[in-house]
Amino acid sequence: MKKTKVLFVCMGNICRSPTAEGVFAKLIKEKKVDHQFDIDSAGTHAYHIGEQPDLRSQKAARARDVHLSHLRARKVVMGDFEDFDFLLAMDDDNYTTLINACPAAHKHKVQYFLDYAPQLNEREVPDPYYGGEYGFERVLDMIEAASEGFLTSLQATQHRN
Repeated sequence: MKKTKVLFVCMGNICRSPTAEGVFAKLIKEKKVDHQFDIDSAGTHAYHIGEQPDLRSQKAARARDVHLSHLRARKVVMGDFEDFDFLLAMDDDNYTTLINACPAAHKHKVQYFLDYAPQLNEREVPDPYYGGEYGFERVLDMIEAASEGFLTSLQATQHRN
């Protein structure tokens, strides 16, 4: 069975996208479908390559039993557009950067992550980097909702095929 390959993308790959990778990894493990996925995260900019996620992101995630310390920041590369089935952007800037770099044949793979959580009535996961502690909690809430919605959407698609 072909695995679904998912790349979560933010700007520096130290707050939002590694949080999304960690939350989604926990969710698919709990649902016992982790063998059906290859997941990763990356940034549209090379500011933090090789660094662990922001310590505030790690702390907030760890309080929800999501572990991020093993992750390392990387930049999106051209091969990602071909390799991944979904490139899920956290906000308008990163969506635009991805779309502008993406070959035409793969543009359908670039999506907003929060489109999978329509109940939030928001399209962008805000960058918590310059905010206070609450920002990291809010990001986790949004990412958990989008992760559930994304998995539900994928499972509904699989049942139709």
